[in-house]
Amino acid sequence: MYIYTEKLLRMDDIVISEDVQIIFSTIDNENIIEWLLQNEFPNSFIEDIQNEDQSITYEETEKFKVIILKYIKFDEEENLLYDDSNVVIIRTKNKLFILAEEKEIVTELAKKFEKKYKKNNSFDYLTYIIIDILIDNTILVVDVIDEALEDLEDSIFHEEVEEDELQKDIYYARRTLNRITKVSIHERDIINKIYNKLDEVSKHNLKYEFIDLNEHLKYLINESKTLLDRTGYLLNLHMGILSTRMNKAMQRLAAISLIFLPLTFIVGNYGMNFKYMPELNWKYGYFAVWVLNISIAVFIYVWLKRKKWI
Repeated sequence: MYIYTEKLLRMDDIVISEDVQIIFSTIDNENIIEWLLQNEFPNSFIEDIQNEDQSITYEETEKFKVIILKYIKFDEEENLLYDDSNVVIIRTKNKLFILAEEKEIVTELAKKFEKKYKKNNSFDYLTYIIIDILIDNTILVVDVIDEALEDLEDSIFHEEVEEDELQKDIYYARRTLNRITKVSIHERDIINKIYNKLDEVSKHNLKYEFIDLNEHLKYLINESKTLLDRTGYLLNLHMGILSTRMNKAMQRLAAISLIFLPLTFIVGNYGMNFKYMPELNWKYGYFAVWVLNISIAVFIYVWLKRKKWI
């Protein structure tokens, strides 16, 4: 896929030489797997790097260092749903392999790496660069979710959101944020382990770089938890607005019932079949009942209007 020597080279077939090389490729590249096995790379490590469900880890032998981290990627079908994919960093004395499951991820990592790469950088520093790229990508995802939640909040306030879509978006956001929190916690432990395994010179040279990584991970953990709380607030806000809307509807129904209740009482009285009812033979009885009904209805309507029930 990509090989760094003096500059970034794109290659359809990876050629592994005896020179110092930085290679970006997919995990299932047969040339790389064959080279690893020929150079006594443990079979158990091969299984780990090819296992899609492999967790974040750091392993070390006399010849190899293996770091497995996570790349958070967008889901093409669902809004606010993100998945994670393994990124494997394999270090030998003169080789640095960066392997990912998908070609698109390999290409993105290689291009971002190219912007930061300098020829005289040590493998320890180059490892830091890859880790930093992965963490920055996760920060970008969290920022996108933050903006999306702000848009959802505005939609809820303006009542422009469909309930099914809202619940689905919040569910996916919570699922993604939970995943990011767990990944960030595990990566923080692994990064501390990587730093502790460095020699004293590298520790001194990369002290502030690894402090920066820890600060970014701390931010991710705290921000993810904050956004998780915010999703709960948005659900409560939506339910509160729905409840208020329902209460107003019930209030209007009650107001209408209150207007017609006394009218129903009056009409009910004059609907009784008694022979001797004084108003039955009165010339203006029918009109008087209408005037009474209208007067009562207007009075109750004005009173309810002042009470802001309608």
